[in-house]
Amino acid sequence: MLEKIKQVATRIKSLREISGISLDNAAHKLNISAEQLQKYESTASDIPVSILYELAGLYKVELTSLLTGEEPKMREYSLVRKGKGPQVERRKEYNYQDLAYNFKGKKAEIFFITVGPHDASQKHAPYAHEGQEFTYMLEGSLKVILDTHELELNTGDSLYFDPRHPHAMIALHNKPAKFLAVIIK
Repeated sequence: MLEKIKQVATRIKSLREISGISLDNAAHKLNISAEQLQKYESTASDIPVSILYELAGLYKVELTSLLTGEEPKMREYSLVRKGKGPQVERRKEYNYQDLAYNFKGKKAEIFFITVGPHDASQKHAPYAHEGQEFTYMLEGSLKVILDTHELELNTGDSLYFDPRHPHAMIALHNKPAKFLAVIIK
């Protein structure tokens, strides 16, 4: 998995350089420090999916291009077999599987996400990004921290929210939480 993360970081840096955007300018557009962006580009720091999503928009490429190095090709439909979508580990306890990676020009990003059991030593930094987000719980329980609100989602629950507000998700009851997340552009 580390090799895949290095490849994503290399693509991010290369796209910035090809686009002629300085580190400072790109960081400013992402609302992060230049030092943080440099850490993402050098794999010194984990890259949140929300940042990958914003980088794809900044460099005018599909998120799939950042994750896999290939452009999506399908225009009529995209079939992803169980367990076959590209996976991204955001942090040790988060695993994202892209369920629509090969559809060109899509208007939403769709992920199957597994959040592992909560590790009390891990700090869960909230993230924010553009668009709108829909979460549908498939299995387990999840605490969603959305600004000052703490919501508990259980199997079958759904949440639609504005992800420009900082949010974090934590699996509850020492069990993994599995859910479908749709980010609408």
